[in-house]
Amino acid sequence: MRLWGVSIFGWFCKVKCKREESCVMDETNLENKLNELVKEFGETADPQHKKLAQLAQQAQANRKKLEKSINSLQESLDYLRVCIKYQVFDLEATRRENEYLRKLLEDNNS
Repeated sequence: MRLWGVSIFGWFCKVKCKREESCVMDETNLENKLNELVKEFGETADPQHKKLAQLAQQAQANRKKLEKSINSLQESLDYLRVCIKYQVFDLEATRRENEYLRKLLEDNNS
């Protein structure tokens, strides 16, 4: 995940920066920190902390849904690539076959 500028998650996750402008967030660290936040906020009785705990849980759930969607999309793209390669192969084979059959017709007509 690339973030530009200052990370809004910077207060609870470590960020590995390759350059000042683009940063790559360590996903396992993010997952661990989200779990820690959920546990930490879940232990308090303050209504604000409960709301923050709910938001942290929601962020974690949304992240998992997004990850599943990205994986599903990647699988669909891979399948589409295979289908396109097969179609190109089939088209080339059909052209070769048509060329061969036309040549046979021309030889028979001559």
